[in-house]
Amino acid sequence: MEYFLDMPEEYSKGENARYVLIPVAYDGTSTFIKGADKGPQAIIDASDSIELYDVPLDIEAYYAGIYTDKPSFDFSTPDSMVQSVYERVKHFLQKKKNIGLLGGEHSISVGAIKAMKEQYPTLSVLQIDAHADLRDEYHGSIYNHACVMRRAQEMAPVVQVGIRNVCIEEKPHIVEENIFYAHKIWNRTDWMQQAIDRLSDTVYLTIDLDGLDPSVLPATGTPLPGGLGWYPFMQFLELLFKTKKVVGFDVVELCPNPINKTSDVLAAVLVYKIISMFEVYRER
Repeated sequence: MEYFLDMPEEYSKGENARYVLIPVAYDGTSTFIKGADKGPQAIIDASDSIELYDVPLDIEAYYAGIYTDKPSFDFSTPDSMVQSVYERVKHFLQKKKNIGLLGGEHSISVGAIKAMKEQYPTLSVLQIDAHADLRDEYHGSIYNHACVMRRAQEMAPVVQVGIRNVCIEEKPHIVEENIFYAHKIWNRTDWMQQAIDRLSDTVYLTIDLDGLDPSVLPATGTPLPGGLGWYPFMQFLELLFKTKKVVGFDVVELCPNPINKTSDVLAAVLVYKIISMFEVYRER
């Protein structure tokens, strides 16, 4: 497919679309299962299978217009990738678009967060992830996927949800009141409001798909047991959109399975679900 969703082409045009999806097919620093660069196209292709009406939210959000960008990025180094993403996100912010990134590995978030922080000085970041991603440097780069939230912390407060894998070098950078470990929240719901209360009024949402349990989404580069289930995750996201102003998002680290497309479809549904929540709660 050339654009997200099997919708009438008129709603895919850029000029009048309220939403822009930026595919960032980058997999330059991943260290386990390769293939995240194929994630954006897999999400776009899988979106062909989604109905345009969202049952629980009672909305057809595509009417607002969803433009699928066709960017040209410099992927020669992690640094140049970050700069390229920053420039592209800034371009669409200037056009007053609501922006979502389709990854790609998690390092693509750095450029987006930088652009968002310039636009929204009180920005905070909500991270859904299995990993803390708080290393200062990894494999020779400060922009490695394992460093993305350390770079984010240098720009804005970060709240981390679903974390269940941390290396000892990351511990000094953990803000204990801002981290919601998977093993502490799996059988509770009170954590949801607690996590949201730690955020500022303007939020950038970054979703590493390995934050979900692999029984829900197995096709990611570094799957780990013990992650979030679908419906608690949806409950949390809706509470977020009800109470905060979400100003941008990304969905990253889909590593498509060439045979089983279940994870691709879930990622596509998630992207459309986020856009639908934007539409339902955008007047707040």
